[in-house]
Amino acid sequence: MEMPAPNPAILARKARIVERLRAVLPADAVIAEEAETRAYECDALSAYRCPPLAVVLPRSTAEVAAALKVCHAEGVPVVPRGSGTSLAGGVLPTADCVVLGVARMNRVIEVDYANRFIRVETGRTNLSVTGAVEEDGFFYAPDPSSQLACAIAGNVAMNSGGAHCLKYGVTTNNLMGVTLVTMEGEVLEIGGAHLDAGGLDLLGVICGSEGQLGVVTEATLRILRKPEGARPVLMGFASNEVAGECVSDIIKAGVLPVAIEFMDRPCIRATEDFAHAGYPDCEALLIVEVEGSEAEIDEQLGLILQIARKHDPVELRESRSEEEAKKIWLGRKSAFGAMGQIADYMCLDGTIPVSALPYVLKRIGEMSRDYGLEVGNVFHAGDGNMHPLILYNANDPEELAKCEAFGADILKLCVEVGGCLTGEHGVGIEKRDLMVVQYAPEDMEAQMRVKDVFDPGWLLNPAKVFPLALTAARRAA
Repeated sequence: MEMPAPNPAILARKARIVERLRAVLPADAVIAEEAETRAYECDALSAYRCPPLAVVLPRSTAEVAAALKVCHAEGVPVVPRGSGTSLAGGVLPTADCVVLGVARMNRVIEVDYANRFIRVETGRTNLSVTGAVEEDGFFYAPDPSSQLACAIAGNVAMNSGGAHCLKYGVTTNNLMGVTLVTMEGEVLEIGGAHLDAGGLDLLGVICGSEGQLGVVTEATLRILRKPEGARPVLMGFASNEVAGECVSDIIKAGVLPVAIEFMDRPCIRATEDFAHAGYPDCEALLIVEVEGSEAEIDEQLGLILQIARKHDPVELRESRSEEEAKKIWLGRKSAFGAMGQIADYMCLDGTIPVSALPYVLKRIGEMSRDYGLEVGNVFHAGDGNMHPLILYNANDPEELAKCEAFGADILKLCVEVGGCLTGEHGVGIEKRDLMVVQYAPEDMEAQMRVKDVFDPGWLLNPAKVFPLALTAARRAA
């Protein structure tokens, strides 16, 4: 079958845009060959792909502003991109867009231990922020599972969390300021190395805005002193529901662990085959970690273990050395990669009240049987941020459709029990049509009016967050 001839008008427009971008950026900062742009055709939600018109890779805020001015003048949509680890299609391009990647912008600009902050360019990876300060006894708290690869730009866009967010909060709780470039190329400084500013909480609006409002090129992040010590305990249980009840009881007791992580049997089995962490043969396990002085750790773990024993655990394993602690965490840190060895999967991100964990886990199990698709559950149980992994065959369109329907039902369930559609992965394209499940029309209108202010032409990160019909109406207005 012959491919249709390229549209001359489209080719001419692309050539003009590329020429204008190359006029304001270094020669190696603009990628226009289709074979090379395919490296940017998707993110970690790889079921959907679309090569962009072009890709720009600036090295400074000034270059970002120059590129955006060209795109604004040409009316070209722009998709901001960090490391491309989004699991919700948050950086999926459109065929007429320019992908603006900040991966080359990875410098540490300033470190101030007295005032406990670090200022970095947002192409820097999450883990390397801690790497820049750990020798001096500090760390950056948010720790997504993809922290080795994910960029601060994406963390700010999606308000990412991680295993230790139960105690330290997610990105918004550790973000002090940003440099934001608007679609028109204007550079704004919002927040900074100080306490909360008066007036509108613009920083709170930008964190979690998924690239809808501007391109964040620099971030001022709160850093903390390393705790005196930390110790995890591993608990195995006979069912998901019992493990969920244990989590709920720990939270109700007023104990604040630094992390409570959950894994069910499919994940336990996969991680054992993959990482050989020595996990027990059980239906569900929890990893609960506390920190502080030895006396504080002993007191907290004593109460936690007392609560766990009321739920007839299959196994309780308290680490007694750094080596044992690393082994307990090994499987959890390897879970997503291990599940990928078994099959393709779609990773969801609904958040629920902790008290609803037993019921929601039971319903997910029932839906799994109804849909005929296996689910592995691994998530941040302490704050109810669930990550069901639905296993399916990505090469089978029918299974993909079934997987998406199953995922939608899980997310609707999260909202039904008083939770929300996303905890840290964002809405992207994955959940955009479900936004009406959580938000009333007037709530959607309020959110869209905020975008109107920052991006009147609706050129930034098109076809994300808002249902397509609403986006089309906005752009046509």
